[in-house]
Order: sequence, then structure tokens, then C-alpha cells
Amino acid sequence: MSVKSDIEIAREATKKPIQEIGARLGISSDDLVPYGHDKAKVSAEFIAAQSGKDNGKLILVTAINPTPAGEGKTTTTVGLGDGLNAIGKNAMICIREASLGPCFGMKGGAAGGGYAQVVPMEDMNLHFTGDFHAITSAHNLLSAMIDNHIYWGNSLEIDTRRVVWRRVMDMNDRALRDIVTSLGGVPNGFPRQAGFDITVASEVMAILCLARDLEDLQERLGRIIVAYRRDRSPVYCRDIKADGAMTVLLKDAMQPNLVQTLENNPAFVHGGPFANIAHGCNSVVATTTALKLADYVVTEAGFGADLGAEKFMNIKCRQAGLAPDAVVIVATIRAMKMNGGVKKEDLGQENVKAVQDGCANLGRHIENVKSFGVPAVVAINHFVTDTDAEVQTCKDYVTSLGSEAVLCQHWAHGSKGTEELAQRVVAIADSGMSQFQPIYPNDMGLFQKIETVAKRIYRADEVIADKKIRDQLRDWEKAGFGDLPVCMAKTQYSFSTDPNLRGAPTGHSVPVREVRLSAGAGFIVAICGEIMTMPGLPRVPSAEAIMLNDQGDIDGLF
Repeated sequence: MSVKSDIEIAREATKKPIQEIGARLGISSDDLVPYGHDKAKVSAEFIAAQSGKDNGKLILVTAINPTPAGEGKTTTTVGLGDGLNAIGKNAMICIREASLGPCFGMKGGAAGGGYAQVVPMEDMNLHFTGDFHAITSAHNLLSAMIDNHIYWGNSLEIDTRRVVWRRVMDMNDRALRDIVTSLGGVPNGFPRQAGFDITVASEVMAILCLARDLEDLQERLGRIIVAYRRDRSPVYCRDIKADGAMTVLLKDAMQPNLVQTLENNPAFVHGGPFANIAHGCNSVVATTTALKLADYVVTEAGFGADLGAEKFMNIKCRQAGLAPDAVVIVATIRAMKMNGGVKKEDLGQENVKAVQDGCANLGRHIENVKSFGVPAVVAINHFVTDTDAEVQTCKDYVTSLGSEAVLCQHWAHGSKGTEELAQRVVAIADSGMSQFQPIYPNDMGLFQKIETVAKRIYRADEVIADKKIRDQLRDWEKAGFGDLPVCMAKTQYSFSTDPNLRGAPTGHSVPVREVRLSAGAGFIVAICGEIMTMPGLPRVPSAEAIMLNDQGDIDGLF
């Protein structure tokens, strides 16, 4: 019997009207803004009315460093949410929206997989409710207004060599990383070097995901530093008078999107910053609202725990006043074997020794999560090629570290495959074991914060940064930005900045080639190694296989 693809499974789903999903959470139809029959935005008025309610338990799902074998973090997040509901708990999930760039590049989709998916899968992986388009438009409106201000006399005395606000688009396009704008003579403005980032790397995306409400959103947008004058004094978005119009464009995008899982359980899907070049978490509004509506909220942070979970703890929790009650670390036997030196084409063969050798990566993530004072449980995302001996080897290793690993089969069986994990997560979350604490204080120096993450999370020996970068960090401290957290931008494939260095490397260095101040979002970005804020497409992009079939349905998303 052939195995159904994710899109085939999603297409066969029996979805309930979104008003029924909202009613389960106490959201009336008057407080939903429907986008069709199966998705809706939740009104700002309803969200504000929940402020006095108690919070439920917060569970973070993270993972080992990703490999080509696939880990299934979103799939596990959805499966755990379904599992919690299956054992009688009032639970919902909060995940990020999919970026078009990776969908047409490598991933082909980001709504979970198998029988642990969020639907409508096709909508979510494509235009959804238009949030990313609104963010792109708001960001580029500011770009246009900066150049327009310079063209019409430049009363703010912007040094055109020091415009730091780049343009964005939600697609992978390496040709746009570095460009020259305004060629063609006087009518087109003043030529200058510029470039594009992908929309998920935009500070506007980060602001939307960290803002509490529309008032906070506009205030943060106004704080964006867009350029500097010749005397190095900053020019803000509010100086350009763009913050009001940007807020108008983002008014609807600010509201969380309510959808459902294949098992008709509620899910917020909102925001989408990447964890390798941004802070990698869904919106604060979605998470804090969910905590008022459900007893257990399962959320995810992007890529491995060295990126997404670290930023969830040090940035999102710090800014939003959140504290996770438990962390689930997703791992696969296949990934353990790849970290143990097995080639992708040989992963189907039993290799207990490779599992043992590859477990060091998992162990590092367990230690790191515990360093924040939060208990961790490992979810082994099952593949049909996994053998009992390989699974037991992984379980024994995790037990030796004082944690527990649970085999999960949600891809094939939905909630039935995660009930054991759900029971264990409830026990941990309800135990009060979590003693959450960020790993550095606000008043630590900016470079020392970068060093703390590099040494404690990545196990690097040193951070390499030239005098220009260190001076820039000191200047920001003098300007009053020294209490901000740091957002490390680096490869997701390794604890180091070398994507080919798997396992749990030590003795390496972390080179910082650039730092950026995101004053509106409220963090400093340290760009490390060769990471790009505008990705490129692979040699064979997923877009080549995405098309409409003879019935007019979408094929190729997975």
C-alpha cells in the first residue's frame, strides 16, 4: 500500500467551521474575522478582554540541530497538542507562519506532516491571510519614504552613505543581496549601495512578533533606526513620519490567525521570523492570548535549541514576561546516525554505534535547556526504519543525563502516537519544577552577552570581532542600548559557524562579521560566520515540482 503524502492527507481532512473552533475557546463569532470557512483572525477587542485571566502552562518544543534527514519539530508540536487534547486536557498550539522562500526553496511546506498537521495546509504554506505581504509592504513603504525624503531636500541631513534600512521580499533571491539603487539620472534620486533581506529577517517582522498591541506596535516602529547623519546621530522611523502609515498596513496582520489541526483542535499560526537570522518565535500576542484560553499551550521555536530555544528564553520570555514550564527536544534516530557519520543514503540500515556516537549533539541541547532552569523531555520522532535497538540506545543515553526520552509515532497515528509524551509533559509542567532564568542579565555588556551565548550555548573558546565591531557595541551602550539582549545570526546546522561541523564540537571560534541594532524590536543582531539574511535557492528548488494538476489542485507541497 502506498504511503499518502502530507498534502493528500490534508486534503482529506474533515474540517469544522472556524466558528466552532473559536467557540471551544470561548471566542464568539462576533470576535472572529473569517478568511473563508476554515481560518479567521481574532479581534483585538477580544484579546484585550482576556488580560485579567490566569495563564495556563507553557510548553516549548525545540530540537537538535537540523539535518537533511529531517527532525519534524512542527509535526511534533502539532502531535503533542493533539495528544494533550486526546488525554482530556484543554490545550492549543502556537506556531509560526510559513515563508514562501523556503516553501519554494527546500522545505516545500511548514504546517507539520502526516497525521499531525495544521489545516488548511495549502493556504498556510502560500498566501494564508496576507500577514507576510502586509509586513513586506510596511517595510518597503519605509524604504520608499526614506529615499523620497532624501530626494525632496533631505531636511533631516541623512548621510546617504549611512542608510541602514534595506528592502525585503518574501522569496529566496541571492541576486538581490547587494544592489545599487536610483540609477538613471536626477529624476530617480541619488544612487547608493543597498540590498534586500528576506521578509522574515525584517525588523518589522520581529516587532510584530514582540509587540503587545497596536499602540506598542506603532511605538516600536517609530524607534527603528533607519540611517545616520554625518555626525553619526541616528535618524528614526518616526522622524521620517512613516510609523503611522506602517501601523495602518499592519493593523490586521497584528491579529493572530485561528486555524485547526487534523483532529480539529485549535491552533494560532502567527508571525514567522527565522531562528538563524532573527529571533525565531511566533508572536507574543498569539502566545499570551493562548495562555488565557487554554490550560496547556504548546509552542515551537525555530531550528535547534542553540538558536530558537536560546532566543525564546533570552529574548521573547524576557520581553514578554513569560516562563516555560517544560521543554520538549525533538530528535530522530536518523539524525543521530547522521551526526554519528552515516551518509543519508545509508540511514535505513541499523547502526547502533552511529546512534551512540551521534547522541552527543542531543546531549548538548539537553544540557543547554537545563541551564535555563527548565526541565526537558526528549521526543524521539519515529521513522519506520528505526530499530528497537537503536531507539533503546537513544533512550538509555538520555536517561544517563537525568532526563527521559519518549518514542512518538504521531506522523503515522496522530494523537494516539503522542499520548505517552502528553502524559509526561503534563506531569512535568504541573510539578512546578521549572525555575526559569535567562543566562545573562540585562546590565551585562553587549560583547559579554555575545560571548556568554557563544561559550555557554555553542561551547566556543572565543568570539572573534574586530575593533570596528567592538567600538560599535560600546557606542550603542553609551547611547542607552546596553541593556538589550543579543540575537545571534548563524548557521542552524552546527553549534559552530561551520555548517559541516556536526555533533557537539568544542574548541572552535565564533567570528562576528557585522552587528545591527534593532532598536524597535529591542535587540542587537550579531551576524556570525557566513550566514546570509537573504537566502538563495538550492540547485533543484522545490518550486520545480509545485504546480496545479489536471483537477486544479496544488501538487508538490509536502
